[in-house]
Formats: sequence, structure tokens, C-alpha cells
Amino acid sequence: MTEIADSDFRHAQRHIRLDTILRLRWLAVLGQLAAIFIVAQGLEFNVEIVPCVSIIALSAALNLALQTAANPMQRLEPMQAAGLLALNIVELAGLLFFTGGLQNPFSFLFLAPVLISATALPARFTFGLGLLAVACASVLFFFHSPLPWDSDDPLVLPPIYLVGVWLSIALAIGVTSLYSFQVTEEARKLADALAATELVLTREQHLTQLDGLAAAAAHELGTPLATIFLISRELEKTVKDPSFAADLKTLREQTQRCRDILSKITQLSSTGAPFDRMKLSELIEEVVAPHRDFGVDIKVRIAVAVAAEPVGSRNPAILYGIGNIVENAVDFAHTTVEVNAWWNKDDIELVISDDGPGIPPDILKRIGEPYLSRRRSQDEGGERRGLGLGVFIARTLLERTGAKVSFTNRTFPDHGAVVQINWPRERFEAIETLEETIG
Repeated sequence: MTEIADSDFRHAQRHIRLDTILRLRWLAVLGQLAAIFIVAQGLEFNVEIVPCVSIIALSAALNLALQTAANPMQRLEPMQAAGLLALNIVELAGLLFFTGGLQNPFSFLFLAPVLISATALPARFTFGLGLLAVACASVLFFFHSPLPWDSDDPLVLPPIYLVGVWLSIALAIGVTSLYSFQVTEEARKLADALAATELVLTREQHLTQLDGLAAAAAHELGTPLATIFLISRELEKTVKDPSFAADLKTLREQTQRCRDILSKITQLSSTGAPFDRMKLSELIEEVVAPHRDFGVDIKVRIAVAVAAEPVGSRNPAILYGIGNIVENAVDFAHTTVEVNAWWNKDDIELVISDDGPGIPPDILKRIGEPYLSRRRSQDEGGERRGLGLGVFIARTLLERTGAKVSFTNRTFPDHGAVVQINWPRERFEAIETLEETIG
């Protein structure tokens, strides 16, 4: 099975472009200026214009400085992006301080920087920004200038209402940030896992291409080696000098050895070409063979059927998918793995089962998700640590070939996992190329 390195797909650095942050900051600057203009000029409320405009001007000056000093297309480190988002929170808190604190309906804009962090930055930075936003809201609960309002009819909000506003901001930051983080993380995991799947397919395709190159090389080298062999044998018969005769004999023997090696390569490649057709029983044996020497008895049972045995292409996706499931069964089995095949004129069914502990109930419904693994490290129990990508890749590849894959456990008192793979026979026998599988 093709191994996927942990460092290739996990814990990838998350970067936000400076241009993205600057666009959001310029949008905030324009929105804040528009809000102050509408409140002061349109509604004719008494607004602390000078301090508010000063804060907005400082924000705009920072934006200009960043655009001038740095390349907007560069990707910021998580710490740098979190710093700019924290500055957004502090600037918003300053504006709210002069415009009514939590009485100002724009106080819910504390959510924006935290949500951006939840979708693009590691969890620790999102947690820190959330705490900062809640802290700023808490300070504004006690310290703030009056809300701009009609001086003849001042608005007085009861403290219990402000407590509700503070609580709603805190809860909204926590719940929406967690939701956004979970959705983004799931999408990121799925994208990484699909990338790993495509990498596996690419590697499998390279292997089959190497088989074809080996066959071509064996064919091309066969003719000159045959010529060398014949000439050396004829010379050996005519040369009288014993020393020359011995050298010619060695040349002939080594030439024959080369021919034998090329013959073996040709035989191996003839059953490994990507467009070869093979019976279902042959495909199962090719998948099972590498796992027979691990101390687990693998029993293959082919059911007798009236319909002729299905014949499909030697498809790398099918070989890898079934092989990964068999490998997992061997890893978790105590003594026995069973591979049972059955077919009729419409369907093909392949059932792989083991006598191991089975699939835990909490994982059974989620089996096949990326990065879902219960394998322990060698220090913890002697089992190989996995990324949890193997079953996901296997299921994805098999389903792309038209298969339906299901996971269950054996019925009590038996124990062990059961994987059932079903193909429409027409689809199985029609699979021809790797490109069709990928598409």
C-alpha cells in the first residue's frame, strides 16, 4: 500500500493574504465614516466626531503604511494576521466607547474579526481573539460615553438589558466561532484527504507505467541479446584456444542469464499492464497475496454461480481500495480473515471480514471519514499509527468505480468487522482506464 506522510497533509500552516485583511479594514473604515456621517448629519445626533474620526484616521493611516511597506499579495503568518484582527477589535472598542458602548447596536461587530479568525487561523488564535472581544465588551459595559440621541428625549436602557446584550455578544462569539471553525476544519480535512487520494492514484499510475516500460525494454533488448547469444555459441564451437573458449562460454552463459531475467520481467509486466483484463478471482488473489505472510489465515471463498465469472480491468483504484481494506482486516484480526465473493448477471458482491475486536460503535457510523483512526503508536500498544486516511481513500476510490461500500460488525456472539462491497456488474466490467476512475 502507498504510504502517505503525516507532514504532507496534517497541521498545514494557515495563512491569510495581507490584501484580504487590508480590504476588510478599508471596508470597516468606509463603513465607520458613513455611520458617523449619517448619525451626525442625517439624524442630527450629538456625536463625538473628533475622537471617532481620529481613531478612523489612525486605522486608515495604518492601512496605507502596510500597503506601502509590504507586498499586499504576501501571506501573513498566523501571529501577524491575529495581531491585525486584534487591532480591529481594539479600534471598534474605541469607537464604541465614544458612541454609547453596548447600547450602540454596532457592538455586535465584535463578531467579525473572531469569525474571520475561526475560518482561517488556528484555534488558539481564535480563542485569544474571542477573549479579547469579550473583555472589550465587558469594559464597555461599565465605561462609555452616552449613546448619541435626542437631548430632549434621552434614551435610558435598564442595566438588565445591557447585561443581556453583553451575554448575547459573548454567546454569539463562542457559538458562531465554534460553528465556523468546525465547518471550515471539516472542509479543510476533506480537501487534504482528497489531495491524498489523488496522490495515491498518481503513484499507482506511475507503477503501472513502469510495468509497461519494463515490458517495452524487455522486448527491445531481447533481439540483440539473442544475436549475442547465437554468435558466442558459434564462436565457442570454432575457437580452438581453451582460454578464448572459456571466455566465450562465460559470455554465452551471462547472455542467457540476461535473457532469463528479461523473460521474467516480461511475464510480470504482462499481468500488470493497466489495460489487462482479469477475472474477479484473479483480482482477489493479487490483492490478498502480499498479506499472507503476517501470521493471519486469509480464506478466500468464491461462490459457485450460474453466470460466468466477471472479468474486469486491472484497475489501480480497485486494487488499492480492496487492498487497503484487506490490510486493515489483517492488522486487526486475531487469527482469520475471510474474503467471500459472489455474483450473478446483474451484481457483484465482495465481503471482507475478520475475527478482530470489530469497529467501535462511536466510529461505525462515521467510518470512512478522513482522519478518523483508532490505531495506537508502537509505544502505546504495538500497532502502527495511522492518519485515518486509508479507509477514506479506499472508500473514495471504490465508490468512483461505481461500488457501494458498507461497514458493519458481525452479529453477536461472533466478533469482528465486516466490509461489504457491491458493484453493478455492467459497471465493473466496463471500467477500462485510470482516467475514467479519476473522473
